[in-house]
Amino acid sequence: MNRDNRLARAVPDQAPAPKVSAAPRVDRTAQARIGDKLRSMYADLVQQPVPDRFTDLLSQLQESDDVADGAEKRA
Repeated sequence: MNRDNRLARAVPDQAPAPKVSAAPRVDRTAQARIGDKLRSMYADLVQQPVPDRFTDLLSQLQESDDVADGAEKRA
């Protein structure tokens, strides 16, 4: 008898795993607790000011959107 056969017999056949729903659900109580924990973890971060670099980038994007909107209105 070779080693592979002995190992195969040592592990009993397992029943197939039960089917799990494709979309796992989290009850509202658990969702509320997760939300509370996340809010408490990130509260300090939310209070930080937005860096000037980001503000400048947002302004540039807004300007380019305004120019694009103006061009679409003329067309």
